[in-house]
Amino acid sequence: MSMSKKEKAMDYFKEGFNCSQSVFLAFAEEYGLDKQTALKLSSSFGGGMGRMREVCGSVSGMLMAAGLIYGYDSPNDNDAKREHYKRVQQLAGGFREKNGSIICRELLGQTGKDNSFVPSERTDEYYKKRPCAELVGEAAEILEKYIIEYENGIKNT
Repeated sequence: MSMSKKEKAMDYFKEGFNCSQSVFLAFAEEYGLDKQTALKLSSSFGGGMGRMREVCGSVSGMLMAAGLIYGYDSPNDNDAKREHYKRVQQLAGGFREKNGSIICRELLGQTGKDNSFVPSERTDEYYKKRPCAELVGEAAEILEKYIIEYENGIKNT
């Protein structure tokens, strides 16, 4: 049996990729994007966008993957745009519902921004102290469930 996207994303995170890269990469290759391009594209969104602690990188990675899979490419296709924005809000809403927020600093229990651009060292203590690996897994799982339901014609409302 193949690994779930949740397991894949969590493994990537434990390898040292950032939260956004981990989630995006769990989907990217299957949907036609090579690993290096996927990693570069998603690299800016770790730590809530370059460690600014804004939107959680797991959420950004999930939404980037949703765009890769379902996104629109015509500036005039308002129906596709509307459908996609609905999907984005639904996916982010599912994450928020599970975790109380989609904002990195709120998920980490921090107040204010962390202005350091220096990444935290990935020690055992880091993994114990932060919910990031679990959040990465949850974001991947939310999108994977969405894809399965979507492909099986279950209406996502």
